[in-house]
Amino acid sequence: MTTGLIVPSQLPLWVPGTLTVQSPEAGWDGISVRGYKYAGSDVPVPPMRDYMIVAYRCGATAMHRRFDSRWSHEDLAPGDVSLLTRASESHWRWPEPIEVVHLYLTQQAVSSVCGQVFDRDIGDVELRDVLKANDPAIHRTAMLIAAEAAAGGLGSRLLVESLSAQLIVHLIRRHADVTFRGLSADGGLTRHQLCAVRDYIAAHISESISLAELAACVALSPYHFARQFRVAHGCSPHEFLLQQRIEHAQRLLSRSRMPIRDIALDCGFCDQSHLTRVFKRHLGVTPRQYRLAV
Repeated sequence: MTTGLIVPSQLPLWVPGTLTVQSPEAGWDGISVRGYKYAGSDVPVPPMRDYMIVAYRCGATAMHRRFDSRWSHEDLAPGDVSLLTRASESHWRWPEPIEVVHLYLTQQAVSSVCGQVFDRDIGDVELRDVLKANDPAIHRTAMLIAAEAAAGGLGSRLLVESLSAQLIVHLIRRHADVTFRGLSADGGLTRHQLCAVRDYIAAHISESISLAELAACVALSPYHFARQFRVAHGCSPHEFLLQQRIEHAQRLLSRSRMPIRDIALDCGFCDQSHLTRVFKRHLGVTPRQYRLAV
């Protein structure tokens, strides 16, 4: 995870509002939902970790948004949708009270579905800058997922996973630009190899994981694995492993009341002080401050 990106639960630190709905505590894979009632506001928003969809539920307002140094202006009302790609700063300004539903899609979830659609290794997926999308299918999906978060029921997780996959395919078809990984001199790791590495880390996140163990997942020597991993993923295996540990700590901090010292061990850190140092270096807040904010 790039330094400085905020996660969905941190957004109220910059955009205060009344929470109306949120994903269940156990969470869903690759997607989350949060609903808000907002008064008129003028708010800058730091770059976010996830792709964000804003579905307008109640209230009509003029909306002004700055993205990529450009301001755009639209009148928004129930049924409208705004799209914002990940890792980009924005500024939002609106005068009237509104109620919205936010859907958040992780980079891994979008890239995974995109890779299956094209059967190629994905370099990046960028949602186009759309302040007002005339797309009832997206709005309908957002409302269905919000309803599942509020009420749930038999097969809720399976339903949300299905809706999430359909939504991502729809976004790829109509609202996204996809770049593919070109073949480098040494080829880099394939998408399937990267998935094997991620799966191994997830299964052993609380343990000490060596470069040799990760290389063995894809039957490469540690030297060649480290070089090809950087080609494929843009960072070293150690940096990626650390990112996974931090993200796991964020999930535990927001979804459980587990003591921070236990979270540190569960995420593979030496102790609580080690977690605190790394956490603050990457996110700018301590684990305790993060938990209080979510």
